[in-house]
Amino acid sequence: MKFGIDRLLEERELRRPLAGQRVALLAHPASVTAAMRHSLDALAGLDGVRLSAAFGPQHGLRGDKQDNMVETADYTDPVHGIPVFSLYGTVRRPTAAMMDSFDVLLIDLQDLGCRIYTFITTLRYVLEEAARAHKAVWVLDRPNPVGRPAEGLTLRPEWESFVGAGALPMRHGLTLGELGHWLVKTLGLDVDYRVIEMAGWDPDAAPGHGWPLGQRTWVNPSPNAPNLWMARCYPGTVMLEGTTLSEGRGTTRPLELLGAPDVEPRRLMAGMQELAPAWLAGCTLRPCWFEPTFHKHVGQLCAGLQVHVEDARYDHEAFRPWRLAALAFKALRGLRDDYPLWRDFPYEYETDRLAIDLINGGPLLREWVDDPSATPGDLESLAAADERAWLDARGEFLLYR
Repeated sequence: MKFGIDRLLEERELRRPLAGQRVALLAHPASVTAAMRHSLDALAGLDGVRLSAAFGPQHGLRGDKQDNMVETADYTDPVHGIPVFSLYGTVRRPTAAMMDSFDVLLIDLQDLGCRIYTFITTLRYVLEEAARAHKAVWVLDRPNPVGRPAEGLTLRPEWESFVGAGALPMRHGLTLGELGHWLVKTLGLDVDYRVIEMAGWDPDAAPGHGWPLGQRTWVNPSPNAPNLWMARCYPGTVMLEGTTLSEGRGTTRPLELLGAPDVEPRRLMAGMQELAPAWLAGCTLRPCWFEPTFHKHVGQLCAGLQVHVEDARYDHEAFRPWRLAALAFKALRGLRDDYPLWRDFPYEYETDRLAIDLINGGPLLREWVDDPSATPGDLESLAAADERAWLDARGEFLLYR
């Protein structure tokens, strides 16, 4: 199969409209070709493509920042001599001066298929500014590595944020190119938008179920996204960012773990099994102990669980990571109703709303966890209705069937 960047490089006809245009690239560390060359370097070597600027999202064009809310500065690329503008620095939305630096913006970002991943919001902001400035935006499409399943509550009105670009469920099942079409329509944007589609991508093909295992090497799209297994867990384990539990940052398996110094793994697993055994399907849970070298509970021995989705027991259709994480929270609350679960801290520059609510696009999940009378069936009813509605709504935007 071929990603959008590889088709643009190989097929001269695709890039013919770029002749005479000033071209900018929005990219990150995983923006590499099949030959493992960074897309900026590959485009700079093409005849007829005039690179005028580059942009970096959260964590930077080359991936220079480890944690959230660590900003990247603008700079001049030392090899190509073009300005590199940060969209996670003094601004999140491109300024008029930044927009003046190009005629066509190419976007080559590897997404993770989860609403909270901030590259979706960056795409929205870029499209909105391109509509105002009458600029063209092309997405060089890449796989959604977790495929087509959709899961989670839809973001509620008035809960948009940098980790919530619009009314999407937590796991949306679209590629970035497809998301661009959805954003253009739902926001009513008058913008010159096109997608350089992939060739040969089958989102349902095993064993990758979205990611072309054996064909393409995984490159971290952000520092704590080290492999496909993390991506599969992420729509659930990302919720740990809004809790006092460690999500495994500071270990070699970030966002595949959950735990804290005072968690009892076997009791937690038993509680989860008792509450909603069906929500444990598709993966293997293993009690484990780990000591983060940075971030939450640094230097302390944590007890918890690892979510395994990398072997033959993994069931792509049955695995529902958002429900799995929600179940862990509910079971922990059942074991200790006074457990200080929700972390109150500035999250993506928001200070007046809890991180767990920003992550979930509203307070419904937190309220369900904290309500001792609420059952798994109650959350299932809410989520299932949202998921059915999304599956119906997204159909017109699917480019790969």
